[in-house]
Amino acid sequence: MITSFFSKSKPINFLIVFLISFIALLTAVFKYESGAFTLERIVKLGLVFGVSYVSILVVDFIVTKNSLTGKSNYEILLYSLFLLLVPQVFTNQEVLFSNLLILLAIRRIVSIRTQKEVIKKLFDAGFLVALASLIYFWAALFFIVILLALFFFSEQRLKNWLVPFVGFSAVIVVAITASVVFNDTLYGYLTLAPQVDFDLSHYNSIQFMVAITVLLSFGLWSSIFYLKDLNTKTGTFKPAYKVVFVSCLVAAAILIIAPNKDGSEFVFLFAPLSVVITNYIETIADKLFKDLFVIVLFIIPFLLLVL
Repeated sequence: MITSFFSKSKPINFLIVFLISFIALLTAVFKYESGAFTLERIVKLGLVFGVSYVSILVVDFIVTKNSLTGKSNYEILLYSLFLLLVPQVFTNQEVLFSNLLILLAIRRIVSIRTQKEVIKKLFDAGFLVALASLIYFWAALFFIVILLALFFFSEQRLKNWLVPFVGFSAVIVVAITASVVFNDTLYGYLTLAPQVDFDLSHYNSIQFMVAITVLLSFGLWSSIFYLKDLNTKTGTFKPAYKVVFVSCLVAAAILIIAPNKDGSEFVFLFAPLSVVITNYIETIADKLFKDLFVIVLFIIPFLLLVL
């Protein structure tokens, strides 16, 4: 039922995803936050939810415009289910904003495959990653994705390799200038001594352990087939698929080194992992197995609501 419903892109699918995301927000508010519902807090929650849902729309745009999956909506369904699986992402608005900027950067990176306005796209990507890193420092690791994308697309022109650094540096210069003007110091808006925490005991709860198990098991299994199918991709689509997989690895690295492991850092993994798993779902020939695969992913987040 679920697989046939989301096997084609339909307007109602976005409404379902909206409702699942909203349930995830309510879960975060009532289960992981406290405080009175003042007008200011309601507006803040509305903004946080808006950023989250716009992120889902950006994911759909990236996937559709670059044919990263078939003509299904599994990727947005999975993204919303991951939000419900780890609703703590709504408790940190900075990380949500940073993730949206990273998604916009990935959109520009993947679109390099068209070979149109390459310099502008590379500048935008570097600029957006830098903005994201101002909000959440370790988002800067996604700059690696830009450089690897140039390698994947066999870019040999030196100026194109320099452009992302120019875009990134532009943000740093503006941040330093603003810091001097408003704070009378050079580095008020920059993190010069980023913190790292390899202690994974922060995830030592039933909810996190179930979430990690689901993401890791389904992600690794789907990745095997995703990498195997890379050989069947042709032209500029193959590098685009590689960019998605590298984004998964970078997001996983952020999970490991994140200084404040409150669950919000998982959001960087949701978009690329949704694409990877969607590609696997679309290759499953056995309808019964496909239904079971998706149903398990659908049910587990809702079961966690009672824990």
